[in-house]
Amino acid sequence: LRLQHIIMMANLCVLTAVLGLVASASAGALPRHSPTWVRGGSDDYDLNCEKAMRSVLATATGAIEKYAEEIESGSCVADFGVRCDAIYTEALETFSNKAPAAGGDASLAAVFDTKVESLEKSIDAPIRVLYMKQLLLLRDKALKRYKSSSRASETSDYEAMVAADQFFSKEAEASTRPRSDWDFATERASLQTTMNEIAQSKKRLADTRLQAAKAQQDVLQVIQMQQSQIEQLKQAAYGTASPWNVGVAYRVPDTNINLSVGHQQGRTNFQLSCVPDDSAALLGPNGFTRGVGPGNLGVSVNLSV
Repeated sequence: LRLQHIIMMANLCVLTAVLGLVASASAGALPRHSPTWVRGGSDDYDLNCEKAMRSVLATATGAIEKYAEEIESGSCVADFGVRCDAIYTEALETFSNKAPAAGGDASLAAVFDTKVESLEKSIDAPIRVLYMKQLLLLRDKALKRYKSSSRASETSDYEAMVAADQFFSKEAEASTRPRSDWDFATERASLQTTMNEIAQSKKRLADTRLQAAKAQQDVLQVIQMQQSQIEQLKQAAYGTASPWNVGVAYRVPDTNINLSVGHQQGRTNFQLSCVPDDSAALLGPNGFTRGVGPGNLGVSVNLSV
């Protein structure tokens, strides 16, 4: 009897526990959603956000590639910053409309924020690369303006540098996306450094030319001084030279013998040469005349004052 009493008490305890669990379930004590269901809903939300982000990113990439082709061809895109900001803003708005609502769930809101940040980086990266390439094109244009301005006009190098720097700053500012961390200070500093180096190189070249011209002038002065000294030595050796320079040439009739006498700077030179008469066949056997005349006598007189 005692054993039967113990078995009955155990069955009664089990029955009481079961009835308690049923009552708790009917009263809502147990959670309606298991942890496994919550994790499945978060994964679905993440997948839907990922699909929306990829769709928006594909559309934005198509617009970016159009500007990439233009910049790669060597042309600058006008108002590049504003156009990039339009792509950026439109992509975020489209994603916000396509992505499912978080419904006040903090975990889903965190997933949404993560996708927005990823989308921002995915769009900003290729646009920033195009921005850097456009800055290089603008830098080259500014350098060409500086070189042509300083070479084609009387504008000083400083004024040409200021004009080129203002052109670059204006165009670079228009290429910068508003409300972004884009900056062109490094490229501007590089442009200014390059222009300064060109100006210094031009100045060194001008100084070198001036020094060469001065050296040439000094050499000419030395040569003139030496010529003057030579003239003084000649005057000391031969006396004061006569201002007259006289030359006389005579051809012996019916011969190729030519006699010439010259007096120059106080010195007299005699010259005997054998020169054929090329006009003998035309003038006859005796030339113009057998004696001294215009045909066989040449006289030249120079007077130095």
